[in-house]
Amino acid sequence: MTTGSPWFRPTNDPTNEPTNHPTNPPAPEPIPAAPYAPADAYPPADAYAPAEPYAPAEPYPYEVPAAAPYEATAQESPYAPPYDPYEAEEPPGPSPAETMALQAVEPPPGPGRAERRRAAKGGRGRNRGGAGPEAPASRPPEGRPLSRVEARQAARAAKDSVGVVASRAVGELFITFGVVMLLFVTYQLWWTNVLAGQETDQAKEQIEDTWAKGDSKPDTFEPGEGFAIMYIPKLDVVVPVAEGINKAKVLDKGMVGHYAEGKLKTAMPSDEQGNFAVAGHRNTHGEPFRYINRLEPGDPIVVETQDAYYTYEMASILPQTAPSNISVIDPVPKGSGFTEPGRFITLTTCTPEFTSTYRMIVWGRLVEERPRSKGKPKALVG
Repeated sequence: MTTGSPWFRPTNDPTNEPTNHPTNPPAPEPIPAAPYAPADAYPPADAYAPAEPYAPAEPYPYEVPAAAPYEATAQESPYAPPYDPYEAEEPPGPSPAETMALQAVEPPPGPGRAERRRAAKGGRGRNRGGAGPEAPASRPPEGRPLSRVEARQAARAAKDSVGVVASRAVGELFITFGVVMLLFVTYQLWWTNVLAGQETDQAKEQIEDTWAKGDSKPDTFEPGEGFAIMYIPKLDVVVPVAEGINKAKVLDKGMVGHYAEGKLKTAMPSDEQGNFAVAGHRNTHGEPFRYINRLEPGDPIVVETQDAYYTYEMASILPQTAPSNISVIDPVPKGSGFTEPGRFITLTTCTPEFTSTYRMIVWGRLVEERPRSKGKPKALVG
């Protein structure tokens, strides 16, 4: 510390200051304090008169250039923005000094080292007993071939589960069953009629050829053998009549079968008295009797044999009866309205349509027997 410094004196005693220092002049003499003067001792107002007015200084002998307008810079003002905020396209980001919200750190893409190790070992380790979910196998980068373990895992992942395979098999089974049913219905409702039409055409030609040769025996026919042709003009039906009502040999071939066996044996058209009863399909297999319910009393039904034409007129109809009711084909059929023996015809078929629950019966009475040598009857000519 400098002993001569006036700022670090230990006391304010002026005697401690050296007098011979060239930079310290001698202290002035103290001015004695003025005695206290009362309030009226203040000087008069004119003592405070202003001094002479201030004289302006003489102008400089040269011109001072005008200062440029002040422009604050980033160095001069740290709070000024680096650019005009009104012209900025985006709001300025927060300064480094501002407090930022916490941000979640994005994990690196792909599984970690432990997951890759477990995937390479085939899911062994903690999941060996199947207690936890299997770690997903990482997808290899593009261009790198699959390892053997990865290939097996990819094959297992691509393989369908048992439930998927079972549901697929059941679905295919139902589809196959539906297709089979559709084909069966098509066969029954359409193709059987096509086949029956071919069968009836052949049977009709065979019957006519036999008549032309004159070899048939009018009263004796083998089961399934055709011996007559039936015409129903109103329904546009022309169908051969065969012996017996066998389904496979007669009815399914589109022909009409004659009741000629056991208790169901009925008369022939040429008999002097009796009931000529026949049966035919109402649906499928040619369906010759499908619309016999449209017949009305007086409509003709013609049966042509080797020797004659037998014309019957429709008399009555029984819309529904049990299949066991065989009295409808008696010589004097019950329910027909006939009370005395005569020469009758009975047509039987299944009802309702596409079922065989009941039987529909149509009866007719013989009104004309015309030899074939005299030509066709009026019912067929008209």
